[in-house]
Amino acid sequence: MHASAATTPSKTPVHLWIIGGISLLWNAFGAFDYLMTQLEFEPYMSSFTSEQLEYFYSMPAWVDAGWALGVWGSVIGSIGLLLRRSWAVWAFAISVFGMIVTSIYSFVLSDGLMIMGVDAAYFSAIIWVVALALLYYAIRMTGRGVLR
Repeated sequence: MHASAATTPSKTPVHLWIIGGISLLWNAFGAFDYLMTQLEFEPYMSSFTSEQLEYFYSMPAWVDAGWALGVWGSVIGSIGLLLRRSWAVWAFAISVFGMIVTSIYSFVLSDGLMIMGVDAAYFSAIIWVVALALLYYAIRMTGRGVLR
């Protein structure tokens, strides 16, 4: 009887719905930002300086790809949480990989920190904390049998 209990999926805890819903909303903002930037949507982009716009529009393709992985991996991971799927772990891991790529470019290989300002660095730190927390949460929920 003990062995079958380990293979039986756990009841969905309320916190999964709360965290999954909030994370989807949070990551939807990131997806919106990504789309508005990629589409060069003028009403959205008008809040940036010309130097910041040049920074966004001149990013190499590999950085755009990393940004896309970061954004869409996190959106898919949040959906995976809500669907109780263990592949949410992989989606969040892909997101973190994308963030590594963009962070290396932004903070090491370019003047991203100077161009975007220290507030952007603080916001990037918050994004990192949330992304790593969601990856950790998905791993824990998979280990507990909540995600299958």
